[in-house]
Parts: sequence; structure tokens; C-alpha cells
Amino acid sequence: MSDALIWLYPWIKSLHVISVIAWMAGLLYLPRLFVYHCDTPPGSEGSERFKVMEYRLFRYIMSPAMHAAWLFGLLMVFTPGLVDWSAGWVHMKALSVILMTVLHTVFGRWVRVFRHDRARRPQRHYRIANELPTLLMIVIVIMVIARPF
Repeated sequence: MSDALIWLYPWIKSLHVISVIAWMAGLLYLPRLFVYHCDTPPGSEGSERFKVMEYRLFRYIMSPAMHAAWLFGLLMVFTPGLVDWSAGWVHMKALSVILMTVLHTVFGRWVRVFRHDRARRPQRHYRIANELPTLLMIVIVIMVIARPF
């Protein structure tokens, strides 16, 4: 198995990056939809359109992309000689990915809240939430590329 992972590494890494890009696109766009959705009256044509957009983005793009990112990421973790677990950057990256997954789950709950017309939070809440994936992405990219510690 380990020889196969080494041989497939360039493909696994490529698929991981593609998955992460798709996941990040959704994580950056979905809270923006929530911001706009806040301005529409429940039950209106606009609100119903946002419900469809939010659900489809979360269900058909973000969730499969997150699962693929995790799958290909774990395959890289199990590729022999790739990860030095004594380095601090690996742990910081892992923590950031876990936080990104928690954020994904929170966004999924918000999709359901909007879907049932129970959203009560102000736009500002979703505007702030829109910045969190960016901050986590910055940490993850710095950990992987610069490996500061």
C-alpha cells in the first residue's frame, strides 16, 4: 500500500488541491448568500431562491469537496516520509483544518435555519462569519508552505 501511495502522490496531491479550492469557494460564498438572504422577507420569491442556492451549494459542492479534501489529505498523511510529526506546523495545520470542518458544520446548520425561516441574526453576524474561512485559509497556507515552526 505504501508503494502505491508514493507512486500516486502527485495525483493525490493534485486532487487534494482541487478539492480544497472547491471547498474554500463554498466556504467563502455561502455566508455571503446568508448576508443577502437576511434582506429578503420570509416566504418571498427571493427568499425561496436563496434557500435553493444555499442548499445546493452546501449539499452538492461544499460537502463533497470537504469529504474529498479530507480523503486525499489523509492519504497524503499516510504516505511514508511525507509528514514529520515532530514539526509544529503539522499540528497547527491539522487544528486549522479541524476548525474549518467545524465551521463547515455550523454553516450547514445555518442553511437549515434559513430553510425553515428561523434566521434571526443580523447581517453583521454573517459578515463576520464570512471572514473566518479566509483567516483559517491564511494559517493553513502559511503552515504548509512556509512551515514557520
